[in-house]
Amino acid sequence: MSGGNGKSDGGAPPDHGDWRDGDRPRDPLDAVPDALDPPAWAGESPHDAIFTSPELWGGEAEVRDNAYGPPIPSRFPDIESVAGEVRELERRVRARLTPVFPLEVRRNPPLRSILRRYRQFAMRDRSAVVDEMGRDPVYASRFEPALDFLYRRYFRTRCQGVEHVPMAGRAILVANHSGALPYDALMLMRAVEREHPAHRQVRPLLEDEVFHFPYLGTFLNRLGGVRACPENAEKLLEEEQLVAVFPEGIQGIGKLYRERYRLQRFGRGGFVKLALRTGSPIIPVAVVGAEEATPMLAKITWLARLLGLPHLPVTPLFPLLGPAGLLPLPSKWLVRFGEPIDLGAQAGAGDAEDRLLVARLADSVRTKVQDMIGDLLSQRGSSAFT
Repeated sequence: MSGGNGKSDGGAPPDHGDWRDGDRPRDPLDAVPDALDPPAWAGESPHDAIFTSPELWGGEAEVRDNAYGPPIPSRFPDIESVAGEVRELERRVRARLTPVFPLEVRRNPPLRSILRRYRQFAMRDRSAVVDEMGRDPVYASRFEPALDFLYRRYFRTRCQGVEHVPMAGRAILVANHSGALPYDALMLMRAVEREHPAHRQVRPLLEDEVFHFPYLGTFLNRLGGVRACPENAEKLLEEEQLVAVFPEGIQGIGKLYRERYRLQRFGRGGFVKLALRTGSPIIPVAVVGAEEATPMLAKITWLARLLGLPHLPVTPLFPLLGPAGLLPLPSKWLVRFGEPIDLGAQAGAGDAEDRLLVARLADSVRTKVQDMIGDLLSQRGSSAFT
């Protein structure tokens, strides 16, 4: 073995035992710079130190007196102080809501007679009492003469089986939908209110396309129409009212004249679910005459999409005569009310979620209405205007 060059013969590792003090460290870790305080190691190498030693990390920090300022006492507010703050807040709110002018000045405004006449003019078509569904009794009474003229003179409507409508209590009138405009809903309302011994009111459910149609939707809503949705229907039935539904929906008034009096699919049977949940009887209703009153020869869809409408009807008079072409033709109407159908004898409220059962019951009601329409057409004959 060579002496001072640190190499061994034959490539053997150097013998560290022969190193002299001061030449090289005995432990290779001793050559690593030590960031710790040497006295903390007590003469030991760093890898032998105990890292949980308090001498390594130091003891508990000492806080000098008044280092963080004077102590702040904390306590919950008492009831009297909270009540005083609430009273002050209420006083400030009332002060902001108080009108600028005193009540005496507002009770005697200038030009009182002119303001009174203006209010009377603004409320000429409105009522002070309007139900939560939007029906205005004053507005409806103003149009009774016009509806009576359509019902008795113009359409010469004949009503059959109105005694099947209950004298009181809830019921669902299921009718066919026909014609380019919903005149059938108005005539159905008028038939029950005029011919029924109790002169009951009917609340028809209107499709969104009709309910949100400009002017027409507002007009029907003030007369008693309600937007078609389960919540509105259930609320009306809970109030023991008569609800009229048109399960064909927008497809019913979108039929062409060549498809007249052929019932479309009755949706998903929503009226059946409604009857099962509320325990309401179903009264089938057939209306004949609306198809000839506003016969739709064709419909324009591309222009209707630009206007946000499902379709634009093409009738013998519209759009040839403009808005006047929407007036109905003087066809003869027949309205028949069938015997009540109690679905409670066939299913319960829990069966409203059974889609197969609901579809079967809806199809049975549809068949009943279709048979009633066939009977009325044979009764009326070939002429629809005499």
